[in-house]
Amino acid sequence: MVNHASIPIVKQESIYKAETYQLDPIKASRELARQLDAEDIGFILFFCSSAYELSALAPAMDDAFAGISVMGCTTAGEITSQGYSESSISALGFSRDLFTICGTRVPLSDFDLQKAQHCVNSLVSCCSRDQKAPINDNTFVLTLIDGLSPSEENFLVTLDTALGGIPHFGGSAGDDQNLANTHVYHQGQFYSESAIVVMFNTLCPFEVFTTHHIESLDSKLVVTRADCEHRRVYEFNAEPAAVVYAREIGVSLEDLKPQVYATNPLAVMIGDQYFVRSIQKVNDDLSLDFYCAMDDGVVVTAMRPGDIFANLSKTLDSAIERLGSIEVTLGCDCFLRRLEIEHNMALASARSALRDYRIVGFNTYGEQLNGIHMNQTLTGVVIGEPSDVGDSSSVLTDTALRAG
Repeated sequence: MVNHASIPIVKQESIYKAETYQLDPIKASRELARQLDAEDIGFILFFCSSAYELSALAPAMDDAFAGISVMGCTTAGEITSQGYSESSISALGFSRDLFTICGTRVPLSDFDLQKAQHCVNSLVSCCSRDQKAPINDNTFVLTLIDGLSPSEENFLVTLDTALGGIPHFGGSAGDDQNLANTHVYHQGQFYSESAIVVMFNTLCPFEVFTTHHIESLDSKLVVTRADCEHRRVYEFNAEPAAVVYAREIGVSLEDLKPQVYATNPLAVMIGDQYFVRSIQKVNDDLSLDFYCAMDDGVVVTAMRPGDIFANLSKTLDSAIERLGSIEVTLGCDCFLRRLEIEHNMALASARSALRDYRIVGFNTYGEQLNGIHMNQTLTGVVIGEPSDVGDSSSVLTDTALRAG
């Protein structure tokens, strides 16, 4: 008879991490499969550079993880164990013992409340068939969206209405800052003009969060002419938008470029919080294209960056205090934050912070939180160790259980 008291307690993995820098799609997929070779993995989430030949990567990922649900998107940069990365794939594998995960692809066109409710009901029903814990308090939703689609805002507001109180976050797919083609991946194929909606029901404690380090300069600009559908602002205060913006931040029109946008953002106030609206580019007619929708009458505030690392630590330390530990932080990090860090030559500090908080994910063209689309934030979910298994997430080894 086995004395169970003498059997060593072994921590059960809940989330497995993998990464590859192989650019050959087949080699990259196989390397990820080797790193994620665990029998209890039931779902794979990945973020890949658009440098990969997507037509080859899609079937390669499908073959490498046959029988496992796989979803993901293209990026404006990846976050791996090495910190900020590029020309790589970052991936997570989730244990089916601790997570029930259901996902679907949704076309962005004509997405209305009826379709949103059907999507949410289907995901809840799917998770309920093998729920790990009560749906209401132990479930969150991730969305990955074509980052160049003008339908993002409508999709997010509509989905959030259908989700009710289920916390929701996500990121907009990128394409290595080419601003040409962004894609989401669902079950063997890459898609544009689509979103991936993934529902996680889990035994692990978690906290959905958003954080930014942008501070107000108390200078207001009013959008007096805009094209909301194309996210374009023609005028601030009845003057050409680029002229007003350049004057506001004290630079010449010729000096307007992504590094300048990253350190001189604009923001709208919703409730008592600022949400950043980042500039994508200056057009020949001196209009400005944004990464989020802008409409006539919107009031924006000129902002400046504060301490990005102090802000990150304050937010995540607070979450850890409530959760007790970190298994992983799944992060959707705006690529403009990365540009700011690179401009300030702070990549070593970023690498240390990303490792300390176990952040894995990708650089985005926009971030999402409970129906709000924003920029220049780090938005995501901190996932802790399950509190009801062992110490606090330990199980007896398979060998010990069989011996007993």
